[in-house]
Amino acid sequence: MYDTAILIGRFEPVHTGHLALLQHALGVAKQVIVIVGSAFQARSPKNPFTWEERASMLLNALPEADRLRTRVVPVRDYYDEARWVKAVQQAVAAHTSANDTIGLVGHFKDATSSYLSAFPTWKLISLERQGSIDATMVRDAYFRATPATVQAALEQHRDVLPASTAELLTRFAQTPEFVALQEEWSMLRGYKKAWSAAPYPPVFVTVDAVLRCQNQILLIRRAHAPGKGLLAVPGGFIEQRETVWQSCLRELAEETHCEVTGAQLQETLQSVHVFDHPDRSQRGRTITHAHYFDLGNAPLPNVRADDDAAQVLWMPVSEIAQHEADFFEDHFQMLVHFLKDQININ
Repeated sequence: MYDTAILIGRFEPVHTGHLALLQHALGVAKQVIVIVGSAFQARSPKNPFTWEERASMLLNALPEADRLRTRVVPVRDYYDEARWVKAVQQAVAAHTSANDTIGLVGHFKDATSSYLSAFPTWKLISLERQGSIDATMVRDAYFRATPATVQAALEQHRDVLPASTAELLTRFAQTPEFVALQEEWSMLRGYKKAWSAAPYPPVFVTVDAVLRCQNQILLIRRAHAPGKGLLAVPGGFIEQRETVWQSCLRELAEETHCEVTGAQLQETLQSVHVFDHPDRSQRGRTITHAHYFDLGNAPLPNVRADDDAAQVLWMPVSEIAQHEADFFEDHFQMLVHFLKDQININ
């Protein structure tokens, strides 16, 4: 018997395969810590539910005695395995003692299960896959339905959906958020279908402009899906005859009409970083070259929203952390990278 068993997942949404792993963990340990990943981010077709909603699905599927032995802890995506592993270890350490025996429960499904090898000091309890269901199949059926037909769609998966999951999904389908996510799911599905005939899986190249002035960051609200209405830094896809530098200047001008010259930007460029995590974009494999500029205490340039931007705004660095769940894809972590200790997310 272990002192603590760890179960890590996104649980988007919770299904009986997840519950089988959790029940095994409860059977081999005095307490279970469930690490709910992809926390504190905007809703998306891949991650439609908040970490609190996923926690309620898990806990409400358990008898009361098991709920009392189960602790759910959220961990954000860092798009950096070393930082993510450290965050998980710190989350577990906060609820265990130094001499506790710890087991890690899971199964190797595919490349996304590589995290199971990242905690060598924990005893790996590797299990067979619990049935053929996965959460992607459930989400596809869910977003393919309409608010009026969602119950019938969920009925087809009733054998793999705990009552707590079915109830939450049914309620959520009556919200405006569901309709928006459904539209985005359809858009992304069509986007991927358009590239399905390519001889090789496409790799997209984009650019982003992180512009700082008077300790404020220039942001846009996206006008279109994916991420309609979410905060982002200005940016977009590179064009055929452009360098990444030329693309960065063009996207900044198109989306914000920022009144700053190319020479000023060249002079105030602080660094360029490539963000290339395979899961950073739901559109597909997308590698971005982010350029960080700091205009210091110069007057704020005039800006005006256009193109893919519904709104353009200057946000004080001190306010960025409180808007973490309003950012598109990995743009919040992009700002954390460039601004480092100035954004406190602990």
